[in-house]
Amino acid sequence: MLGEVEGNRRLPIIIGAFEAQAIALELEKIQPPRPMTHDLLRDTFEAVDVDVEEVVIDELREGTFFAKIRYRHDGEEHRLDSRPSDAVALAVRVDAPIFVAPAVLDEAGIVAEDESDISSLAEQAEETSPSEEEEGTELEQMQKQLEEAVEEEDYERAAELRDEIQRLEQEQQQNQN
Repeated sequence: MLGEVEGNRRLPIIIGAFEAQAIALELEKIQPPRPMTHDLLRDTFEAVDVDVEEVVIDELREGTFFAKIRYRHDGEEHRLDSRPSDAVALAVRVDAPIFVAPAVLDEAGIVAEDESDISSLAEQAEETSPSEEEEGTELEQMQKQLEEAVEEEDYERAAELRDEIQRLEQEQQQNQN
């Protein structure tokens, strides 16, 4: 849940388990045993002297948020199209500010008067995600378990689940080829 610095509007964005884990690990300053994708992107940007200047969630189309990563390289400004979850995961790693276009916040923002409102909004956002009965597959159930492990700050279990999910996804991909 993103919130205004000077205001009480919040922007609920539902993100995937991997991105949630990446954001949570960075916010908690926990180093995973191996670099995550967003760590690799940060390290690559640093290696080629790219400065990430900001992340902007700039569009909402048919219920899907869009974001841009604004960066500078060799004195020139560039923008990368990104999923908001990936952009936020990168922003927390490089300490870049995160902005939301006023039109997006006007359309999808929710006013929260106090902390209890924020908790209630977060619960409502979780309720819109699929239930276990709807998910069904082993992979989807493991992704839900991963989200729960991250929420409970059980990062060792989260890392194990992440690795197992990656193994299953690779198996599925090989079976499709």
